[in-house]
Formats: sequence, structure tokens, C-alpha cells
Amino acid sequence: MTTEQNIEDILIPILEKVSDPEIPVLSIMDMGVVRSAKVINEIVKVEITPTYSGCPAMDVIGDDIKSAMKNAGYNTEVDLILHPAWTTDWITPRGRRALEDYGIAAPLEAEADKEVLLNGKQLVKCTNCGSTNTRMVSQFGSTACKAQFQCNDCHEPFDYFKCLK
Repeated sequence: MTTEQNIEDILIPILEKVSDPEIPVLSIMDMGVVRSAKVINEIVKVEITPTYSGCPAMDVIGDDIKSAMKNAGYNTEVDLILHPAWTTDWITPRGRRALEDYGIAAPLEAEADKEVLLNGKQLVKCTNCGSTNTRMVSQFGSTACKAQFQCNDCHEPFDYFKCLK
């Protein structure tokens, strides 16, 4: 391996296999938590950003990255980068589809998100039937970054991933 190689060539395929521990259908690449990855002096250096300050999954993600890289034959260092702060804009289109398929409504744009969470607008699409005739049950779902919703048509509950900017 050369002293510095491109993430696209070697590291992305490995990192795409590392799942988000809270949403296992998403890779950490789909979530957008990987800020950079390079090979420098035979060591893979990966920088990750937490989805929110104090996110307990970051230790697990760091360990999972090191394990995946070790299995591929690389020594790895993982650094936590807090600036710029993670945003839901960093979730990839593939990640958004995977969220929906998994039963979690993908985040809306910031203004629409405020209208939903603060004013009760019916903009969040049910992940079961596709209706926007939905209502918020709780500001918090299975994790702090999600809100609990229920569809008024099919009556199924589901999480909505809140917009974070």
C-alpha cells in the first residue's frame, strides 16, 4: 500500500459494511458519520462525527471500524470530529430509502420538520401505507433523534427521524 491512498479505491467498500448499531440496515457511510478516511504511513485514519453530542453508539462504531479494517489487514486509528456538527443532510439517498424500508420515516427539510413537530402539520409519510394522515404520539421515539408517530389510516406506529441541522 502506498503512504496515502484514496478512500474511494480501498476504504469505502470496507466502511460500507460497517452498520450503524442503532439502525442496522444503514451503514455508517449511509448515515454520513464518516468524515474522512485515509491511509497514512500504513495506518488507516478514519474521522467520524457523532449524530448528536454524547451519542453512545460512537464507541461501538469506532470499535466496529477497527474490527472491519483489521479483518481487511489494516491497522486503524479512529478520531471523533465534532465540527462541523453532523446533520441529517449527510444521510445518503440510499440511506433515506433504507430508513423508509426499515419503518423509519426519513427526515424532512428543516422548515417542514418544525411544522410537523411544533404545529402538528401532517407531512410525515407513514412507512407502512404511505399516507400523510399521520400524527405525532411523542416528541421522542426509540432514540432521542426520533419522534414516535402513528398513521390515522392504517393505525400503524412508526418512528420519524427528526431533522438535525
